[in-house]
Amino acid sequence: MTVNVPMITTFVVYIVGMLTIGLVGYNSTKNFDDYILGGRSLGSLVTALSAGASDMSGWLLMGLPGAIYVSGISEIWIAIGLIIGAWFNWKIVAGRLRLQTEYHSNALTLPDFFTHRFEDNSKILRVISAIIILIFFTIYCASGIVAGARLFESTFNIGYGTALMAGAITTIIYTLIGGFLAVSWTDTVQASLMIFALILTPVVVIIASGGISNSISIIEARGLSDLNITKDLNFIQIISLLGWGLGYFGQPHILTRFMASESHLSIVMARKISIAWMILCLLGAILVGFFGIAYFESNPDNSTGVIENSECVFVDLARMLFNPWIGGVLLSAILAAIMSTLSCQLLVCSSALTEDLYKNFFRKNANQKELIWVGRLMVLLIAIIAIILALNPNNLILNLVSYAWAGFGAAFGPVVLFSVCWRRMNRNGALAGMLVGAITVLFWKKYGFIDIYEIIPGFLFASISIVIFSFTGKQPSNEVLKRFDSAIAKFHTK
Repeated sequence: MTVNVPMITTFVVYIVGMLTIGLVGYNSTKNFDDYILGGRSLGSLVTALSAGASDMSGWLLMGLPGAIYVSGISEIWIAIGLIIGAWFNWKIVAGRLRLQTEYHSNALTLPDFFTHRFEDNSKILRVISAIIILIFFTIYCASGIVAGARLFESTFNIGYGTALMAGAITTIIYTLIGGFLAVSWTDTVQASLMIFALILTPVVVIIASGGISNSISIIEARGLSDLNITKDLNFIQIISLLGWGLGYFGQPHILTRFMASESHLSIVMARKISIAWMILCLLGAILVGFFGIAYFESNPDNSTGVIENSECVFVDLARMLFNPWIGGVLLSAILAAIMSTLSCQLLVCSSALTEDLYKNFFRKNANQKELIWVGRLMVLLIAIIAIILALNPNNLILNLVSYAWAGFGAAFGPVVLFSVCWRRMNRNGALAGMLVGAITVLFWKKYGFIDIYEIIPGFLFASISIVIFSFTGKQPSNEVLKRFDSAIAKFHTK
C-alpha cells in the first residue's frame, strides 16, 4: 500500500489544531455552566457557524452527494426543506428560547428548561426528555462514527474497524477535554473549512468534466430522469423530503447554540450568517453529487469506489482531481463536518446524564469540579456505546441520520415551538407531546400505514396532543405566566 504523505500530514495538522483548541477550551472552563453552555458567551459569528457546523454532519459531504449521485437532482427536495425549516427555527425559536431559558431559572439544558417552564415538581419531564436524548443521540452519534470510518477507510485504504477507531478518538478527546467552548470554537473553524471545500470542489469537477454544457449532456445520456426534479416521486414522497425541515425545531445540539448566545439581539445577525452559509454548503454538496455523475460516466475506470459505495463520491473526487495537499485539506472538511456534529451530540448526551439525571437524582450537592468530571466520563460512555452501534460496516449514514432526526423533530420540535410561543401550554401538554411524538416515530418507522417520512405524522400528532392536554389540564401558575410574559416582552424590545 502506497503511503499518501501529503494527505496524512494534512490530517495530522488539522487534528493537532483541533486538539489545541480543546486545550484552550479546557483552560477557559471554570465551572459546569462553562462546560455544557459556554457561560452564554457566544457572539453572532460563532453562534451562526457553530449552529451550522453542528447541524451539517457527515451526511452533508457524504450522504447528500451520494444520494444525488444515485438518484439525480430529485434529492434536492431535502435541501429545500432544510433551508425553509432552518430559517423558521432561527426566526421563531432562537431568540425566544434564548430568553425563555434565561428567565426560567437560567436553564442549561432542554430537560432543565422543560422542568422549570412547566413547574414540573415530579421531574417526569426531565427524565423522559433525557431518555429521549440518550436514545436518539446515541443513534445519531453512531452515524457520525460511521461517516468518519468511511472517510478514513476510503482515504487510507485501512480496514473498517481501524478506520472507525481513528475517526472517533480525536473527537472524543477534544470534547472530553474542552467542553462546550472547545466544541463551539472548533465548529467555527470547521464551518469555514466545509464551505471552502464545497465551493471549490464543484468548480473543479465541472472543469474536469468538460464544462457545464458537456457535463449535462453526459448526464442526459445516462438518463434524462437524472435532470427531473420529480423523478419517481409522488406528492407524498416530495412532502416527506420537505418534511426534513420540521426536524430543526427539536434538535438539542442546534437549540443549545441558541441558548448559549450572548444575547437575543445577536441572534438576528447570526441568522443571516447561518442561512447564507447553509445555502452555499447545500448547493455545493448537490453540485458535487450531480456533476460527479458526469465525471465518473466519462472516467469509468475511476468509478469502482462510487459503484461500491455512492456516499464516497466526494472523497473519491477530492483524491482524484486535486493535488494531494489540497485533497488532504478537502478531505479534512469531511472530518470537520463529522467532528463538529459528533462533538455537539456527545456534549448534549453528557449534559443530559450529568445535569438532568446525576445531579438531580443522585448528587444534588455535587460541586462544580465533580460535575465537570462526571460530564467528561459521560462523554466517554456515550461514545463507547455509539462505537459499538457503528461496528456494522453496512450502516448507511443517511439512514441513521434520518431516524434520529425524525425522533428529535417529533418528540421535541412541537414542545419547543409551543413552549416559547404559547403561554397557556402546561406540563401535561408537554409530556403528551413528547411521548406521542417519540412513540409515533418508533411505531411509524416499523408499521406506518402510509409511506411518508415518520417525522410528519409524529410532529402532527404531537402538536394535537399538546393542545388537547394543555386545554384539559389546569392553567399554568401566575408565576410561570409572569416569567413567560417577561421573556416575550424583552424579546420584542430591540
